[in-house]
Amino acid sequence: MIDKSPFEAVINNLKQEGNYRVFNDIVRERGEFPKAIWYSKYAIKNIVNWCSNDYLGMGQNKIVIDAMHTALDQTGAGSGGTRNIGGTSHYHVALEAELANLHSKQRALLFSSAYVANEWSLIALSNIIPNIVFLSDSKNHASLIQGIRHSGADKRIWQHNDMEQLEQQLDEISAGNQVPCIVFESVYSMDGDVSPIEAICDLAERYNAITYIDEVHAVGLYGNGGAGYLEKLGIQDRVDIVNGTLGKAFGVTGGYIAGEGDVIDAIRSVASGFIFTTSLSPVLCAGALASIKFLRDHNELREQHQVQANKLKNTLLEAGVEVLDNACTHIVPVMIRDAKRCKAISDRLLDEHGIYVQPINYPTVAEGQERLRFAPTPLHTDAMIDECVRAVIDCMK
Repeated sequence: MIDKSPFEAVINNLKQEGNYRVFNDIVRERGEFPKAIWYSKYAIKNIVNWCSNDYLGMGQNKIVIDAMHTALDQTGAGSGGTRNIGGTSHYHVALEAELANLHSKQRALLFSSAYVANEWSLIALSNIIPNIVFLSDSKNHASLIQGIRHSGADKRIWQHNDMEQLEQQLDEISAGNQVPCIVFESVYSMDGDVSPIEAICDLAERYNAITYIDEVHAVGLYGNGGAGYLEKLGIQDRVDIVNGTLGKAFGVTGGYIAGEGDVIDAIRSVASGFIFTTSLSPVLCAGALASIKFLRDHNELREQHQVQANKLKNTLLEAGVEVLDNACTHIVPVMIRDAKRCKAISDRLLDEHGIYVQPINYPTVAEGQERLRFAPTPLHTDAMIDECVRAVIDCMK
């Protein structure tokens, strides 16, 4: 019989530190986003969701839902197998072609999530290129960190967005026979800042390095067609491999990579996390395909998203609330800098004001960097913003 004491110790320590995670039981109401219903221990309550990664509300979009209904009626619920054994439908093929086209790449590859795509693509790269060395930004997502760690490859960590240190590391590596691969994100999800992508590409070209970018918090949201920050900057051809998600701006679920044909084909052929898992449901693929096509032609959603994000940020700042100073995207981090206080404020906002924003504590952010991470959407009204800011001020007293 298993000894429960080490498990109990972990839970007790997390609770004492204020880092124990509570999953709020909510139901999103179709057509009412960002409004939702919260099933608390004591009552059922109407709330406004301020922390959803469904950044544009596409999970509620009628065109997306209708496409999923059509696929469900045509194919049934699941895919029926792995991609190699019965699990590749026409919806998978069409979605991968659309994603490749979105990113101006030759080929794309679907995974069950962007986390899995990152982890197993990096592991696959280390198997394909035995002398690879990963150069990773210090604030990279856990999926990138774990992929590099589990690859067993050599690695270097450079301080967040520090181009001088990155160049120093590249220069040191250039003296040997290793193949450098720079791993970074475009939009960093906790700080809401952006990497110096063009400067990174300059260094990569100078030192003949592979570039691998995570655009999870940018796809659908930036660029005239929603391809992300690379499209916004007009440099999609300068990055080798792009990672993206279907579960945030596109409003469905799943992840992918896109790149040159032989590169993606080789990763497809050796990545265990792709090979040995059931493929995405065709229903999800149909929804994602409809969402991508819709967002290509509706830049006004992206524009309104930025308007509302800036409005929330500026209203908070005018009220004297600390917003992380380098946040320059749609993510609005309100700094609390104490785990227990962060959780307490979040609880009060939900209990007393019907404002749902999740506390972000260690290990997602460093100790002393605890925050409330607001994610306004185009569907958050000005009245909702004003109400939210008043509630934040009240709960921070």
